[in-house]
Amino acid sequence: MKDKLRILAASDFHGSKDIARKVSEKAKRERADLVLLAGDLSGFGGESSEVLEPFKKNKQKLAFIPGNWDAQEDIEIFRKFGRDINNYYISYGDVGILGVGNPDWKMEFGKEDLKLLEKNFKKMKSKKKILVSHLHASGTKAEFSGFKGDENLRKLVEEFKPDVLISAHIHEAEGIEDMIGKTKVLQVGRGGKLLEF
Repeated sequence: MKDKLRILAASDFHGSKDIARKVSEKAKRERADLVLLAGDLSGFGGESSEVLEPFKKNKQKLAFIPGNWDAQEDIEIFRKFGRDINNYYISYGDVGILGVGNPDWKMEFGKEDLKLLEKNFKKMKSKKKILVSHLHASGTKAEFSGFKGDENLRKLVEEFKPDVLISAHIHEAEGIEDMIGKTKVLQVGRGGKLLEF
């Protein structure tokens, strides 16, 4: 029997190499095949250049999307450490992972974003599908924060029915689980969440 794919999903480091080190160590303990980061990796000036070094040191596979704190120059740095899957998808065996980020304080998904995501979803042939977004979808429990979720993201989930939607952004929502139809919705943060597929 083939081993399951083990993914450790986390987010919102905000430039803290210490938090990144803890997540990397957790990924090592949990024998994660992939570390998946859902944005807001950058901090205040200068902290971005080293934040992902623990993952390189531990020789871990890393994929990420940018969050609203992540500027284009930060993303270029992060690409030295892992795979940028913003508006792209990657496949690991039967598992496909599609990313949608929000760089440079972009706080919503427009029609053009939606078209690109729809195109990528249609290309994915994986049996299991994961959508990772920095923002949360409208009508989910993360809205307890007072920050409304994205309506276009919810429409996309309702139409394409990924197995899992991973979201971040609302720090206090870390660990909250929800459902959109048959899609499991997971809010991740600095502690990291292990998923098996």
